Amino acid sequence: MAFTATRRVDFPMVDLARIVYYPRFWDLAHRFYEESWEFSCGMHYNEILEQKRIAFPLVHSTADFHHPLAYGDTVECTITVPRVGNTSISWHYEFRNQDGVLCWTADQVVVCTDMDAVKQKISVPDWMREGLAKLAPE
Repeated sequence: MAFTATRRVDFPMVDLARIVYYPRFWDLAHRFYEESWEFSCGMHYNEILEQKRIAFPLVHSTADFHHPLAYGDTVECTITVPRVGNTSISWHYEFRNQDGVLCWTADQVVVCTDMDAVKQKISVPDWMREGLAKLAPE
């Protein structure tokens, strides 16, 4: 099952053409990513960072821009997790506008690290692996 959430495209997100400025897509993706943790693992992203002391540096990202998102649009994000490796997690994002038009897709890979030793990979904990299984593609 996928995680889905919506958000309005606000004025600070757009450029002079009144469409979403391309770096904002990654900012939006990260905001939706943070929200998805409560759905999948039952805890706020901040709890994972601060209490569990686990970080997720991005190590790979690809994206395709299919159709512009404009000021005032509503973006619906769908997130799936196609793969959970030993130390890495693969995320897939799809953004659609209020008419269901596919606007942006991205695939990202993060690695699990210790917050206190960010250069040190750690294994994906079992509790996290079980929660993220909820986001497996159908």
